[in-house]
Amino acid sequence: MDAGQLLGMEGIYLVIFELVTRLIGYFLTSVGLWGVLKKTGGRPMLAFVPVVRHYQIAVAAKKEEDGRNYCIFITGAYLSQLLGTLLKDGSWFDQILNIITLSIGIAGIVYAVRIYFGLFRLFQRSKWWILPWLLLECVTALIWGFGKSFQPIQEDTEDPEQAARISGSSVAKIQNGLTMNLNERTAKEFFKKKVLLRDIHLSIPSGHMVLLLGGSGAGKTTFLNAVTGYEKADAEPLLNGNDIYKSYESMKYSIGFVPQQDLMRGSDSVLMTLRDAAKLRLPKGMKRKEREARIQEVLDIFGLQSVKHNLLNKLSGGQRKRVSIALELISDPDLFILDEPDSGLDGVIARSLFQKLREIANEGKIVIVITHTPDRVMDLFDDVIVLAKDADRTGRLAFYGSIAEAKDFFEKDNMEEILLSINQKDEGGEGRADEYVERYSEFAAKRAG
Repeated sequence: MDAGQLLGMEGIYLVIFELVTRLIGYFLTSVGLWGVLKKTGGRPMLAFVPVVRHYQIAVAAKKEEDGRNYCIFITGAYLSQLLGTLLKDGSWFDQILNIITLSIGIAGIVYAVRIYFGLFRLFQRSKWWILPWLLLECVTALIWGFGKSFQPIQEDTEDPEQAARISGSSVAKIQNGLTMNLNERTAKEFFKKKVLLRDIHLSIPSGHMVLLLGGSGAGKTTFLNAVTGYEKADAEPLLNGNDIYKSYESMKYSIGFVPQQDLMRGSDSVLMTLRDAAKLRLPKGMKRKEREARIQEVLDIFGLQSVKHNLLNKLSGGQRKRVSIALELISDPDLFILDEPDSGLDGVIARSLFQKLREIANEGKIVIVITHTPDRVMDLFDDVIVLAKDADRTGRLAFYGSIAEAKDFFEKDNMEEILLSINQKDEGGEGRADEYVERYSEFAAKRAG
């Protein structure tokens, strides 16, 4: 064997030695983090999963947001490094990629330091421990994971804030209207289940116009998506006795949804836009004459006859909003949902729009509206649904009933005051959401019974 072959073999042995050393180091670090997660009540087996294990440490150390950012930046650094390895050619692009990889990696280290500082607070240890954690993570993790003197402090659990209890009840099904019995709406968020909505049970008779009220993050849009079947939940939504989830394809045009921002083409005329909607939403077998009659009827309802040949981008804000509502009304839905239809409109135009919605409800439809200025049109609504975040930051039903009942229940004079009473204290509210959720559960039971 010549000298060249010997040097080649030596290089292979060095690579193998380095690989084995890294694997042993990774395994021992994982074992140490397994012990840390077991002490802090985390999920120990995830200590063996790259990147994810630091997110678990972050959750235990009350640094979840930093843990998310760490996952994003470190994953980005790995991908960038991999791309750089595949494209390594010494070009200017390769140099830029190296700079990007370095920058992302540094950002990841910053968030790792923030996570470790949270861990130090939990274990009541000096911040000087950051050096051994960064330089000798393997040994340090084993010391913290299995050292008897390294124990997390017990959080003060005296009189903790408790989320409102689950009612465990449901409402009776109605044949003419909407019945919604929702147990839970959950989502996966960074390796764990998050409950977005819980324990919402109500029925809305046909012909009612309903306000959906709730602070930011209370789950208003999530609730409406669950009702319409756009995002299914552990729930049973019934519209006129028919299950929306089970019969979604045949019922989707029985539900009209008008988002805050319309998606209409500004270069189309009003009439062209309505004709396109009619072709899509009305029965395929409907004769052209009947379809045109329905279009003219909708134009009349919203006072759009005089502008039907105008382009959408030439309309006023109020006229354009009427067109977006008319698109959904073309199929004559039984349930009509609108997300802030008065956004950007002045008081007079907004009230005129809500009066049109009131007329639609009077024809036996259900109209549910989200608006941030409810008090100026409160006389047009029949009922109000109040959603609030409980102590677990989960959307709950704090009230459903008539406007008069709501004012008596919350002992407030208007909807803005009701909203302030259920908002969390860190949002400038009174922080009484859980109190009202429990009170409503009792109120609903008495009313049913």
